[in-house]
Amino acid sequence: MQTKTTPGAMLKAMREKPPLVQCITNYVAMNIAANVLLAAGASPAMVHAAEEAGEFAGIASALTINIGTLSTQWIDGMQAAAKAATSAGKPWVLDPVAHYATAFRRNAVADLLALRPTVIRGNASEIIALAGGESRGQGVDSRDPVKQAEGSARWLAERQRAVVAVTGAVDFVTDGERAVRIEGGSALMPQVTALGCSLTCLVGAFAATAPEDIFGATVAALSTFAIAGEEAALGAAGPGSFSWRFLDALAALDAETLDARARISAA
Repeated sequence: MQTKTTPGAMLKAMREKPPLVQCITNYVAMNIAANVLLAAGASPAMVHAAEEAGEFAGIASALTINIGTLSTQWIDGMQAAAKAATSAGKPWVLDPVAHYATAFRRNAVADLLALRPTVIRGNASEIIALAGGESRGQGVDSRDPVKQAEGSARWLAERQRAVVAVTGAVDFVTDGERAVRIEGGSALMPQVTALGCSLTCLVGAFAATAPEDIFGATVAALSTFAIAGEEAALGAAGPGSFSWRFLDALAALDAETLDARARISAA
């Protein structure tokens, strides 16, 4: 039996048996998120309609939910899918995009949190606000450093019994007991729309591959993104050329390179 104890081993296992990941994400992110999953070796499915989202979640290996472009109909689909994933024992990931911005978003994310996501991934401002703190977030953009959100992430992980990932210049992942920081990536990444949303989908793919180790799977997904971002930046002249180079770097990344270059430290 293959062990999946390192990011590289998880990446290899995912490519050997590509998981079907149901991505309920926003309009802006659909194309890049699907391409990211394909480049990494997973199989994306953008299924969000309330009439089929719950049924499909029972088929998929994992579910990811991103509240970037909300509507009442989409919320119905999100809730149906989350309930079905939980009932089927499938991991699901919540990306609470700008949940603090309006009452509509706050109510939607509160209802989704009650359905117990396996992983919560957000930027520092989103995680601080989700834990009840005051953030400096503006729309979908974080105005808080990741380090400032680490305490909020630990509290949220304990309260929700979930893995919490705070992404930024240096990522932070915790399950309330363990915690690590992950270095890497590129300053160009925030200039390419929906890369963070795509990362949420990739977390779902790794979680499907190693459901027995959700913490390790989350760390592996973030490490994969970080190394691909570093590689893509080497020849990029700006965000446009970085975008396609990132997909190529992700597709070219192998298990040995990932394990050799991943910079993961205890926090």
